[in-house]
Amino acid sequence: MVDTLSEENIIGYFKNKSILITGSTGFLGKILVEKILRVQPDVKKIYLPVRAVDAAAAKHRVETEVVGKELFGLLREKHGGRFQSFIWEKIVPLAGDVMREDFGVDSETLRELRVTQELDVIVNGAATTNFYERYDVALDVNVMGVKHMCNFAKKCPNLKVLLHVSTAYVAGEKQGLVQERPFKNGETLLEGTRLDIDTELKLAKDLKKQLEADVDSSPKAERKAMKDLGLTRARHFRWPNTYVFTKSMGEMVLSQLQCDVPVVIVRPSIITSVQNDPLPGWIEGTRTIDTIVIGYAKQNLTYFLADLNLTMDVMPGDMVVNAMMAAIVAHSSSSLEKTKSHPKQHAPAVYHVSSSLRNPAPYNVLHEAGFRYFTEHPRVGPDGRTVRTHKMTFLSSMASFHLFMMLRYRLLLELLHLLSILCCGLFGLDTLYHDQARKYRFVMHLVDLYGPFALFKGCFDDVNLNKLRLAMTSNHGSLFNFDPKTIDWDEYFYRVHIPGVIKYMLK
Repeated sequence: MVDTLSEENIIGYFKNKSILITGSTGFLGKILVEKILRVQPDVKKIYLPVRAVDAAAAKHRVETEVVGKELFGLLREKHGGRFQSFIWEKIVPLAGDVMREDFGVDSETLRELRVTQELDVIVNGAATTNFYERYDVALDVNVMGVKHMCNFAKKCPNLKVLLHVSTAYVAGEKQGLVQERPFKNGETLLEGTRLDIDTELKLAKDLKKQLEADVDSSPKAERKAMKDLGLTRARHFRWPNTYVFTKSMGEMVLSQLQCDVPVVIVRPSIITSVQNDPLPGWIEGTRTIDTIVIGYAKQNLTYFLADLNLTMDVMPGDMVVNAMMAAIVAHSSSSLEKTKSHPKQHAPAVYHVSSSLRNPAPYNVLHEAGFRYFTEHPRVGPDGRTVRTHKMTFLSSMASFHLFMMLRYRLLLELLHLLSILCCGLFGLDTLYHDQARKYRFVMHLVDLYGPFALFKGCFDDVNLNKLRLAMTSNHGSLFNFDPKTIDWDEYFYRVHIPGVIKYMLK
């Protein structure tokens, strides 16, 4: 890693660089694309592979799902009437699919655009983040997608660095200090077991073949079977869900297929709304913690699973992108050549982009900020009346939640079932029972999936990220600030994040 970094270093690095970014239609991807274009208008090209049938469809997706977003308002204002010409001079949409070799981009297009010859940086942000994803889909995107990226990287003679976005929660349900280190090949969270990725791929493939051969199997039954397989395999090795399990496997693949360039793994914790630039409060996609905010806004949630004394590890999206850009520059082979001689890197550099160690934010901060905000800015109901804000009751353990659900809902549900049987299903009781039972099962399923995150007791070590911070000649208040100590969490939630959730998520 380079010894010193500055705003000028980072901005200057991206001049005349060609960058390929997967996952650009996602929350983090959009922030990264916008930031590069805004701070370094002389970037050479930004290639954006997106799932599309042809070039026109790919351009349309990028236009509507990336650059057409409000996030690009500052950039649009800066370039005025030249905005569109500037965008398409710099951005190259590529019709493809990350689940296939070469990102699914046809070889003729790659040759015509000289993508492999020109590329300096690859950022892999593509992922399926569904906790209960089909196992075959999660393996294709989060595992095989990484393999395809590594193989593509080997075809790029001028590539200087490869950055892969993972998640801090590959740690599963570990308690205590979680270190910044790459996974060993075959490592699991259950002592005495070994993970074989080829075996996992075969399990998914065999089940899919079996289900397709079964004439009585419906598409819905097939989806459920594939989802259940992912969850079963994840929990067999002590990961709580399919998402973090397959992201862990993706990291292992990255370590196995050693590239000839420096490899960086960035593991953000929970990514929240933009704190500073370009648009404070901007957010896409609901996080688990936002259930509290939305519950207060709608006043339709009286109970929630969370221990208010536990730390919710969150980082604003713009800070995550700042850390990514700093890491790219710090580990780029061209940057390293300018410093003293460095041996070729083999193990990926891992960064936890997190806050729980340097500036922990307990759930109570969000709870109090939410109650204060909606008490001072009450919502107006459909009838035009002010919705009074009531404080939520928090259940601090799975045992207390299950007891609450049994006493509050399960017993009434069983009573309704008995009544339905006695009345032979008349008066709509049978329909009502099945509808309520389905909702009950759905809630319990969600808690089963998200509970481990709501009650996570680990703390993410950030010694590597701190070294990167120390290498910055100026961090506090800088264009590339990623120090959580500079955040006043109460102010951030009250003045930035909660208004952002209301504006962008509750339209």
